Parts: sequence; structure tokens; C-alpha cells
Amino acid sequence: MNPWLKYGGGFFASTFILYGIISVITPVPEDKGKAKANLGASMAQRRGEGVANDGKPANKAFTGGDQGWIDLKLESVEELSHNTKKFRFALPDKDDVSGLQIASALLTKYKGPEMEKPVIRPYTPTSDEDARGHIDFVVKRYPNGPMSQHMHNMEPPQRLDFKGPIPKYPWEANKHDHICLIAGGTGITPMYQLCRAIFSNPSDKTKVTLVFGNVTEEDILLKREFEDLENTYPQRFRAFYMLDKPPEGWMQGTGYINRELLKQVLPEPKVENIKIFVCGPPGLYKAISGPKKSPQDQGDLAGLLKDLGYAKDQVYKF
Repeated sequence: MNPWLKYGGGFFASTFILYGIISVITPVPEDKGKAKANLGASMAQRRGEGVANDGKPANKAFTGGDQGWIDLKLESVEELSHNTKKFRFALPDKDDVSGLQIASALLTKYKGPEMEKPVIRPYTPTSDEDARGHIDFVVKRYPNGPMSQHMHNMEPPQRLDFKGPIPKYPWEANKHDHICLIAGGTGITPMYQLCRAIFSNPSDKTKVTLVFGNVTEEDILLKREFEDLENTYPQRFRAFYMLDKPPEGWMQGTGYINRELLKQVLPEPKVENIKIFVCGPPGLYKAISGPKKSPQDQGDLAGLLKDLGYAKDQVYKF
């Protein structure tokens, strides 16, 4: 059986269940050139928002090192689902770019009036790195997440402290022949950052497999963007979605991730120049790859990826 048609797997989150999927291939568009043009246009629009026309060199808002914290003004809030919002923060100058590279993140900091210590959490932007004047974040509200709770209570023009960039996995075109992205919840944001870099660069021919688990269909973040990629690059991009609580008529599936699933949808461990990226709740790491020891220490490889014979250097944990 074609592995793209085989049901996919999912993850075990700290408060949720390990999810599974039946995936169906999206048909190749009748006019692939038109689809690619539309996708390119949408990417260009996202990059071009706020771009100055005077040719002024872009200043990097975040430079790392001893720069310290920068408070940014919340410009707008868009509700994406019952528990997820998109936040747009204005950079210090309308011609600034964020200064982030692929792949990297920013730290956020908030100290409430009754808090003894501030809460610090990393977030990966969803806006393009060369977007000028603003930076976007997609944030899911978690019941026991003080930072996500605070951000969801924010309204323009309130401000929030940011610091960075925090470098993650340095990417360059064709660094790997095939990458696999295993994500749960808002762990999708660094995966989307990688996909943006790959598919906006005509010289990058990397193949991408995405396995993305959520509770409900409306929890699937950035689904339209991934559908655009799947329609435009059907030979290079495949997305497998998993739901714990699928709606009636759901054409994909549910179930636990297992050896058979990963063996069919991922390239074999013996294949050269592949990389598997993992990001999500603690339970996802435990089930799939084992946890990191610290932000600087990837820790030992464990979980299903180890059981399937993958080596530690073939896996990166965001």
C-alpha cells in the first residue's frame, strides 16, 4: 500500500491522548502553475506587509547578546479558534525586521502583580523573517499556562517584553534531502518556520513530511497554509492530521501512533541525509523521541524513533 494512504499516528500530550490519522492525498491541481502563483502571491503578501518603498536598509529589532528585553506594543488580535489567537506586535520602527533566522525563537516575559517571579516562555513567530514593522505569533491558550493566559487577556495597545533571538536549528537550502516534522498543538510553529524557508526558496528542493496532532479539527493551526503547500508541491510535501475528537464525516482518522505507522510514513533510518524534527507538549517528546535535558542538551534519543532504529543525530527536538 502507498504509505501516503496509510493511517497516520499522533501523540500523547500531558493532558490529552495520543492521536492517529487516516490520510488522503490531495489531488494535484488542474492548473498547478496557477496554484503555485497563488501561493507565491500569498507568501509575497505576508512578507510585503509594511515594507517601505524607499529602499531603506532593514534594521534588526532583535540582535541578541547584551541587548536585553524590548517591550513591544500589541497592534492587533485575531481569534482563530475557541482557544487560539493570532497576535501582531509592532516592532520599534515601521521599517524594522525581526532579526530572526531559520530556525529561531523569541523569549517573552510577564510578571503579574501577585507573582513572585516573572514567567518566561519561548515562542516562534509565524510572520516571515523579512516582514517589516511587525511580528506575529499564534498562541494557544492552556488552562495551566500563565503566559498564554496573559496573552489571551491582552488588548491593544498593551505591551509585552521580548528578548532574542534564541537560535535553534540553523537551516540552509538543501541541508537535508528529506525532513520529517512531528508536532502537537502549538509545536507546529517552528515547523511552519522551516516550511516557509524551504518552499519560498526556489533553489531548495527538500522533501517534507508533516505529522500533526490535535484534539479537534478547529485546533489545527495553519491548516490553510499547509493545504496550499500540499496542493502546490504534491511530490515534495505531505501532511498527516490526527484528531482525538474528530467531527462527523471526518475523512481521516484516530488512534495511537505505532511502529507500523512511522515505518510507513517516514523514510527508513538507513536513508542518508534525513532529519526528523519533534516539537510539542512533554508527552509528545516522551512518546516519540524522549525529552531534552535542557535547552542546550538534546538528551538521549528514546521513544518510538529509537525503537525504529533512528540515530540520535537524525533527530532534533525543538
